[in-house]
Order: sequence, then structure tokens, then C-alpha cells
Amino acid sequence: MNNKFMQLAIEQAKQVQNDVPVGAVIVKGDEVISTGFNTKENDNNITSHAEIVALKKASEVLNNWRLDECDIYVTLEPCPMCAWAILQSRIKNIYFGTYDNNYGGFSVAHLDKLSESKPNIYGGICEQDCDNLINEFFKNLRK
Repeated sequence: MNNKFMQLAIEQAKQVQNDVPVGAVIVKGDEVISTGFNTKENDNNITSHAEIVALKKASEVLNNWRLDECDIYVTLEPCPMCAWAILQSRIKNIYFGTYDNNYGGFSVAHLDKLSESKPNIYGGICEQDCDNLINEFFKNLRK
């Protein structure tokens, strides 16, 4: 695990406009393969989550949907849609910041228990920084 990659995911999240600020980074070895951030509202596309954007880009870069030698860093625990896509991509390690106590694909839905892919999953990475992004977004939304 490398906190500089989570910091890069946080920087991705800060680029989000009109959506929940979530950023993702996919790494192979020490090289950043792809990045992504939520664009669901701007794209008017339910699948434009940070993780899906980053997975698509990584698959294009590597010319392979199997990302078994890669790690993903995400500022928010992946939702079930994203969690299943990550599991299907065979990502080796999953690092996320804030736990999603309502829709977390791993802590709530436990999708990892249904998959043959058994990545290492680590939550709470730079959690306070990730929490602050989300809390600030919803605080401003309520104004």
C-alpha cells in the first residue's frame, strides 16, 4: 500500500463537478495505469462512477480486461456495481478511504464472499481526508 496513490485518488475526487466527490487510481507495480472520478451527473450515465471510469481506462492501456497484477485506490468504498466490476477484473488489492455504511460493496453487501476472485481488501486508508470531501459535498448540497 502506498499513501501517495490514495492522495492521487483524493486529487481526482476534487475534480468532480456536480456529483459525489469520488476518485479512483489503478496502479500496476509503482506505475499509475489509469485514473477516474465520478462524472455520473455530467454524463447523465449511471455507470460513470470513478471506479468504472478507471477500470475502462486501465483495460484500454493494458489491452486486457484482466487486471490481476493491478491495485485500485478509491476514496469511497465501492458500491455493489463497482465492487462487482472490480472483482470481475481480478484486481489484486483494493484500498479505499471512507466506508460506505449504506451501500458498501464489501462491508455491507459482502460481494467478495460471492466471487471466486479473492483480492486483499483494505478500508480506512486516509479515511479522515476522504470523509471530509464527502461531508463537505453533502453540507454544501443541503444549503
